[in-house]
Amino acid sequence: MTLTGTTEAPRAATRRAPLWLAVVAASVPMFMVALDNLVVSTTLHTLAVDLGASTQQLQWFVNAYVLGFACLLMTGAALGDRFGRRRVFVAGIALFTLASVGCGLAGSSGQLIAFRAVQGFGAAAVMPLSLTLLSQAVPERLRGLALGVWSGVSGLAVALGPVVGGAVVEGLDWRWIFWVNVPVCVVAIPLVYGALKESALPGTRLDLGGMVLAAGGLCAVVWGIVHGEPDGWTSGTVLGAFAAGTVLLAGFVAWEGRAPQPMLPLSFYRVRAFTLTNVVSAAMYFGVFGSLFLLTQYLQIAPPRTPLEAGVRTLPWTLMPMVVAPVAGLLTDRVGGGRLMALGLFLQGAGLGWINLLAGTDTAYAALVWPMVVAGTGMGFVFAPTAAVVLGSVDREHAGKASGANSTVREIGGALGIAVLSTVFVAYGDTGSPRGFVDGLVPAVWVGVAVVFAGAVCALGIPRRP
Repeated sequence: MTLTGTTEAPRAATRRAPLWLAVVAASVPMFMVALDNLVVSTTLHTLAVDLGASTQQLQWFVNAYVLGFACLLMTGAALGDRFGRRRVFVAGIALFTLASVGCGLAGSSGQLIAFRAVQGFGAAAVMPLSLTLLSQAVPERLRGLALGVWSGVSGLAVALGPVVGGAVVEGLDWRWIFWVNVPVCVVAIPLVYGALKESALPGTRLDLGGMVLAAGGLCAVVWGIVHGEPDGWTSGTVLGAFAAGTVLLAGFVAWEGRAPQPMLPLSFYRVRAFTLTNVVSAAMYFGVFGSLFLLTQYLQIAPPRTPLEAGVRTLPWTLMPMVVAPVAGLLTDRVGGGRLMALGLFLQGAGLGWINLLAGTDTAYAALVWPMVVAGTGMGFVFAPTAAVVLGSVDREHAGKASGANSTVREIGGALGIAVLSTVFVAYGDTGSPRGFVDGLVPAVWVGVAVVFAGAVCALGIPRRP
């Protein structure tokens, strides 16, 4: 198959698949990898019993995936530019699914951790290229709607993660959270070949130095983040990881400034819309996902509920992006992505603060529903404009690089949010009783609220048109 650049042929002459089919083909694999980012968290107790896992191993069931995923997102986008975006996208789907089979067959904690890391490697090729392939498959006038639907599907994965994990634990064996990926892959790969066109950047050479420095630096930083709370932020290992990450990432910046074909052109960061949107993404994932990590546990503790019951009760919050994001996608060009992001982050912060004011040891669930709806509506107003502004800030052929950079920032923001808010929680409370949990929850979530509001201020500085 001959790979063509995105600008070699007139787009009007290219036969397109139906819009809905292109959206499905790009979104289904993304949904699969986003779901797996969350679904394991509700099965940890069962994994501890079945595999005899220690507390540290339980953390690595989650962190191994995050490490593999966050550290290679830019690499996955670069490989797509060089070897063909659809080709690398399909390879990522296949690798993710094979690793899921390995997770389902794992007989020990070590095996499960290793296959979870490989899952992350595959996901790192799927997430950024999903957005790039979709943006190329739809006409310009419909891009906002398509990105809105794509963002809504991403939000749905967030919504269903705790629910699917809880349902599998209660009704099936925990291995089914990995086995369900196999039929999804069987359906997804033919869809991708049928609905999405191949593209690449002709003459692109791999920036091997940049790939090694970026992967090493990000791996060290994320490793330090996920170990900050359990090991202590001032421990030698954590400080050493941050120091190593800083040196490697500084080397990456210096390398990219001189590389003839950089993996991440530094000129991106001279575009205010691109830079501020990445700040907004990091703030949103820090505040929202750090808070959501604690609030899903709160719903299991005060009063005691099963993981499935708690997951279902988060749906008023986490399902809202599925409804709001397509509308936000349609409004982005008219209103401006920055304004919508600012509105979304303000609503998220207001919703989180409202929940925090109500949180107690005997708070009625009905009282939490409307704050959840407000917070979820805010998420929907951020997802779609973020994707649109990031892609609109760079030349079309650099969409994969821009998407990879933004996805990396999001994952690091989310990991940092969970780690920092967990540290605040441990300083003020504990999981031994509902009272102890609420004592830690309230100050931790206020930190998340502050970061979200700071992101809203930054979003106001994004130009209406990149």
